[in-house]
Amino acid sequence: MRDKQLYSQILGIESPWFVSEVELSLQDQQVRVFIEHNGKKACKCSVCDKPCSGYDHITQKWRHLDTCQFQTILVARVPRTQCPEHKVLAINVPWAESDSRYTALFEALVIDWLKEATTKAVARQMKLGWNAIDGIQQRAVKRGLARRDAKPPKRIAVDETSFQKHHEYVTVVTDHDQGVVIHVSDDRKSDSLNEYFDTLPYDHKEGIECVTMDMSKAYIKSVSENVPDADQKIAFDKFHVAQSLGKAVNKVRIEENKALVNQGVELLKGTRYDWLTNPENMSEEQWDNFEPLRNSTLKTARAWAIRQMAMSLWNYKSRAWAIKAWKRWLCWAQRCRLEPIKEVARTVKEHLWGIINAIVLEANNGRAEGVNSKIQSLKNRACGFRNRERYKTAIYFHLGGLDLYPTGVHR
Repeated sequence: MRDKQLYSQILGIESPWFVSEVELSLQDQQVRVFIEHNGKKACKCSVCDKPCSGYDHITQKWRHLDTCQFQTILVARVPRTQCPEHKVLAINVPWAESDSRYTALFEALVIDWLKEATTKAVARQMKLGWNAIDGIQQRAVKRGLARRDAKPPKRIAVDETSFQKHHEYVTVVTDHDQGVVIHVSDDRKSDSLNEYFDTLPYDHKEGIECVTMDMSKAYIKSVSENVPDADQKIAFDKFHVAQSLGKAVNKVRIEENKALVNQGVELLKGTRYDWLTNPENMSEEQWDNFEPLRNSTLKTARAWAIRQMAMSLWNYKSRAWAIKAWKRWLCWAQRCRLEPIKEVARTVKEHLWGIINAIVLEANNGRAEGVNSKIQSLKNRACGFRNRERYKTAIYFHLGGLDLYPTGVHR
């Protein structure tokens, strides 16, 4: 098979395009494939797709998949049309998208690599600049967002994740059912979440059944202003209640340990993780060793018991019984004479309505916490992000569940 026929076959070049020449440059380590348009078929505007009169030709180049160890460059004389509406534009070519200087197959390869490695590593592997690889990633996310199914999510999770040090954050909205990120916005204010709700028509907002979040006043305000019957749909996650109570138990332990050490007693020394570990994750030996401490008259043991009681109250099905059980817990926590526990109890009492919603709706923020963990892994792998927009692009690219590939390429 001749070289022109070979490249016509492997590139999928069809009429009105044809391969006119193939040139090998050993010095440049390149194979250049020259492509022509036969001019017999009427050309169409690249924007409105209407037949237009020809204007002239422009020479363009695209990087393609390597041929053996040689870079493959496609060189084509592309006709330009004169559209009455969109003026003079080059027509679309079948091997690449209009805004790219790389073929669709080459971009698909880069996208596959980006899923496995950092931008810097892919740039080194593909012998391209960092900005070139970043541009391919940005185009992939742009086309993925444009293709996203307009079907609204029923259950969403809202969480913030750190961007850089000095309390810089982004707000991340996750689809509970799909487990994918559907929106990322700057900061963690009400307007940050409003930015997502502003993209939804009223019937989509009305169709939201549950919004899980932490007890952020900014997020509560945004959901209350945008989602009908928000007071029945906002759910405060068990994880955040457990985290707050865990911190309170540790504060009690620290204060009590100081008092005991002053008396020459080191009973609580080195026991931090015994009090903070979930009993379900303890081995039988750990649980047996922990028994004397948890059954003691220590203040920390009392704080731990209050925490464990709260963690047992998330399995109710009835709203009325759940409220009754939590109010009983609040009476105990508020009268325990342990200030860190009492402080958490005041917070729980203020947000009890959302905790009850979480129980009745069987909602938790596990998806959002899992996504947050993956985002932090992305950030660590990239050694941080200086640019906020690139940070958001990386989140969408890896966790948005998007169709990233150029038109005509399937994986």
